[in-house]
Amino acid sequence: MTFEQIKELIGLVAENRLQGLELERSGFRLKIDGQQAQQTMAVAVPAAAGAAASAAPPVTLPMPAAAAAAPAAPAAAPSPAGPPAGSHVLTSPIVGTFYRAPSPDAPLFTEVGSRVKKGQVLCIIEAMKLMNEIESDVDGVVAEVYPQNAQAVEFGEPLFAIKTS
Repeated sequence: MTFEQIKELIGLVAENRLQGLELERSGFRLKIDGQQAQQTMAVAVPAAAGAAASAAPPVTLPMPAAAAAAPAAPAAAPSPAGPPAGSHVLTSPIVGTFYRAPSPDAPLFTEVGSRVKKGQVLCIIEAMKLMNEIESDVDGVVAEVYPQNAQAVEFGEPLFAIKTS
């Protein structure tokens, strides 16, 4: 099932004021709570430079009741001194699980001290079983990596400090 199909189902549940919808297909299970369909949040996934055709547009999704009621997991905070001078802080565009490598046995996308270019993949954030590649939006050198591998991250949470000067 594609992200667009899920988005369409959410819209239908909200539009028709249904109590909910449960769908199971080929081992994939989707449950939409109709009462939560009115409470929405915007999620945007950054597009790769030159890959506008495959870019994910901003999407409106219902906020699950469990997520709204659950206490937030402790998040990794930036170092007490803050980001290094002359650095750009790349923040998470979505809520999900932060991964530093494409698979557990693969090398890391980047490390502290690595030179990165604009558009280079720095990490993956898994959200709703979708792997979202997070790209650098500046050229520079990675000064800090804030979250630990496989840690939950929130929207707007700092991921990397990239020294641009």
